[in-house]
Amino acid sequence: MTEHKKSDKGPPPMTTLAKPSEMDGTIVIPEELPVLTLRNTVLFPGSIVPLGIGRPKTVRLVEESIKENGLVAVVAQRDPDVDDPVPADLYGMGCAARLVKLVKASKDNFSVVVQGLSRVRLSEYTHSVPYLKARITSVDEPPSNQVEVEALTMSLRKTAREVLRMIPELPPSAVELLERVDDAGVLADLIASNVEASVEEKQSVLETVDLVARMRRVLELLSRQLEVLKLSNKISSQVKGEMSKTQREYYLRQQLKAIRDELGEGDDSDDDLAELEARITEAQLPEEAEKAAHKELKRLRNMSPSQAEYTVARTYVEWLCDLPWSRSTVDRIDLKEVRSVLDADHYGLEKPKKRIVEYLAVRKLKSDMKGPILCFVGPPGTGKTSLAMSIAKAMGRKYVRVAMGGVRDEAEIRGHRRTYVGALPGRVVQGMKKAAANNPVFVLDEVDKLAHDFRGDPAAALLEVLDPEQNHTFADHYIDVPFDLSKCFFIATANVLDTVPAALKDRMEILELPGYTHEEKLEIAKRHLVPKAVSDHGLDNDRLALADDVIAAMISSYTREAGVRNLRREIDCVCRAVAVGFADGIKEKRVVKADELEALLGPEKFINEMAERTDVTGVATGLAWTSVGGDVLFIEATKMPGKGGMTLTGQLGDVMKESAQAALSYTRAQAAALGIDDAMFKQFDLHIHIPAGGIPKDGPSAGVTLLTALVSLLTGINVRADVAMTGEITLRGKVLPVGGIKEKVLAAKRAGVKRIIMPERNKKDLVEIPEENRKDLEFIFANRIEDVLKNALVKEPTPLDPTKVAAAKKKKGESDEAPAEN
Repeated sequence: MTEHKKSDKGPPPMTTLAKPSEMDGTIVIPEELPVLTLRNTVLFPGSIVPLGIGRPKTVRLVEESIKENGLVAVVAQRDPDVDDPVPADLYGMGCAARLVKLVKASKDNFSVVVQGLSRVRLSEYTHSVPYLKARITSVDEPPSNQVEVEALTMSLRKTAREVLRMIPELPPSAVELLERVDDAGVLADLIASNVEASVEEKQSVLETVDLVARMRRVLELLSRQLEVLKLSNKISSQVKGEMSKTQREYYLRQQLKAIRDELGEGDDSDDDLAELEARITEAQLPEEAEKAAHKELKRLRNMSPSQAEYTVARTYVEWLCDLPWSRSTVDRIDLKEVRSVLDADHYGLEKPKKRIVEYLAVRKLKSDMKGPILCFVGPPGTGKTSLAMSIAKAMGRKYVRVAMGGVRDEAEIRGHRRTYVGALPGRVVQGMKKAAANNPVFVLDEVDKLAHDFRGDPAAALLEVLDPEQNHTFADHYIDVPFDLSKCFFIATANVLDTVPAALKDRMEILELPGYTHEEKLEIAKRHLVPKAVSDHGLDNDRLALADDVIAAMISSYTREAGVRNLRREIDCVCRAVAVGFADGIKEKRVVKADELEALLGPEKFINEMAERTDVTGVATGLAWTSVGGDVLFIEATKMPGKGGMTLTGQLGDVMKESAQAALSYTRAQAAALGIDDAMFKQFDLHIHIPAGGIPKDGPSAGVTLLTALVSLLTGINVRADVAMTGEITLRGKVLPVGGIKEKVLAAKRAGVKRIIMPERNKKDLVEIPEENRKDLEFIFANRIEDVLKNALVKEPTPLDPTKVAAAKKKKGESDEAPAEN
């Protein structure tokens, strides 16, 4: 077989067999060899392979090895795209080889001839600089069944002859080389090195030490190549027939076209292309896009409509024409009207409304300003998506929404290249086509639910979309020309920010929608939810009436959420029950009363359990933040005879466990001041539990609650039933600030709390809470743990007498030192 020089980045080169005179059996292979890595081929013993090398490390390895003994260990890479492989990128078995010749082709390119000697296993890598070196272990071939070896040899020769006959470009010397090989192992390796197979398949042959198994594997690969060649020849003959048929059809079609032209009927395809050219002119494309469209149109004119590529090119031009390159809607900059639209559609949400009015005010003064990138963050059901719809309505812009939840392919954002079958633009460009204007309100819904895998990271692809400095030249892989997104008003929505990458958050202005108060929910229900539910269920005001006290009862007893989705479901349930009555023939108007809710909606789902849960010692009420709003936690502590251990349950995270340990340490350190006998910590085991054990809990804000529960348990003093608290603690007794104050306060109000203890440094956060929600609550600000205990317990602990404590310790020490009696 002839030799073909290839680079180390190209396909595997053709290998030859070393002549007997070239195989030096006296070569002693040392225990440590430099490692020469191959990208797309595998070297077998007995083969001579020309290789093109260009990597600096490889060039230095070859030059130094030739100066010494010329011996290297040749190993294949697992991934050919890795430029600087490490041991993990290489296979574990290779081939000891001799460098026969080094030829410098150019300044940075060399050609080296490598002769394989024997299989070796790389047991340990000893050097990585300036190139890889490894300890090697020779691989011995076990004895084989000679009869089976001879049979497999005959099969290999026969199949190889058939393969060589079907490749006419190979020289006759290839057949002669095949017949000249007598050794079965050498024959198997020679065929394996030249057969059409992947690197993984060839490597499996190299790693098969047993001769019979190796020959079977090579025969399998060779038989597969033979079948492929047979099928290829069959397809070639069919294609020649198809080509002749296609040429005949083209000739007849040209004749038909000439006949139609003579009759004045023309050609439909020409009319379609003329119409497409007119659309290109009307679309007012930018220069680069127009150039691409005319280029594809020229290809279409030279193409037969029956060709598969014709539809691909036509679809591409139609996409270019359909995109709103220069079409815009005119903004309404009447701030009074904008405020009225926002207030009519949404109750509350003052901060987002204020930001929208500010944007439009600046837009009125400076018409060419770039659109902002807003991100509405809040629990489900707080109106993030519907607020974006109201913004589009108020501004007179088109509205486009793209759901990001579950998107894990980067091509969903940037599109697929046209080389793929069924390629389409990404969701951004599709949304622009749907809007038919280049300045819509573009909503990227649930950006915190984006995922990523081997197909790329969609969140990274959004960085260009949401950067005002870059999105004026957004590149979609399908369109392949820059598209201007800078006029869009992008609005992203998310429930939490923890899963949003920091780079993406940096490009957006975060506006939090923390949740609705009881009064806000009541107004939303009266203005929006009830009228819509009545209309959706075929009712009207003459058939159904829901008083304020009924809606308030539904809010307090049947829902406990930050948004209003569950409230809407409960209202729908009442409407359905009333609709059944009218469908049965009832004529009178139905006025639903509060005492009828149990019959319509079932038993109350939420009751005020503050007094019930805190009527024993060791129970304290804490406030927590969750992704769906604030919540109330009842932290319980109990003791039992033991040796001073502590158990924590309730699916707590590491930070909350550390807070419990800090609370116990502070309690023990201040035991005397808190009126607690130090002996209790040695005589009892403590158990702290936070109910709703199926829900994971974490964070430091439960520190003061954990400490209060422990002090209540060990002093026997109850915690006040109307108190809830939040704050982080230190071992020195300081109370540190925490987050989520508005959500926690609203959760406390829903639960019937009257007094809230929080860190002094969180006092500034109360400005976010509406006045009507603050006026019924008493806020106590604590700097130290003593401030918390003073206001949380029904009475203050009585410190122990220091003299009695000292005397008890002295007495205990004397008893410990007394000699034992016989």
